[in-house]
Amino acid sequence: MSVNITMKVNGKSVTAAVEASTTLVEFIREHLRLTGTHVGCNTSQCGACTVHVNGRAVKSCNMLVAQAQGADVMTIEGLAAANGDMHPMQAAFKEHHGLQCGFCTPGMVMSACELKGKVTNPSDQEIRACLDGNICRCTGYQNIVTSVKAGLAAMS
Repeated sequence: MSVNITMKVNGKSVTAAVEASTTLVEFIREHLRLTGTHVGCNTSQCGACTVHVNGRAVKSCNMLVAQAQGADVMTIEGLAAANGDMHPMQAAFKEHHGLQCGFCTPGMVMSACELKGKVTNPSDQEIRACLDGNICRCTGYQNIVTSVKAGLAAMS
């Protein structure tokens, strides 16, 4: 069964007819060709598919696209400035070696950006709690925590 959906993705209005069983991550990657959002586990365990829906970090593999009807969706591609400059959180991950293979990075960055405005000067423990559910298989998590602290400071 096909459903019609309308939403904003990275500030642009999108309308499409999709199968009712289509997940948000499938829609983002396959229909919109925004491949920065990764598919890792398809069970919401790894966090590689994290995007913002109405300003809240969600795992897009665990959400039907129809549930995002009328929503404002932001992917990792939408964080960068229109001129191509990296978002402060993206730049911090690069500068502080918060990534190696980069597979988990989009989800980590999107989850970390959600901390802005929620906690002032978060502790390592608060950052780790925010990133709980985002799995990295290559880096030391301390570099990720350092990157998040630097990114939040740059966003202030």
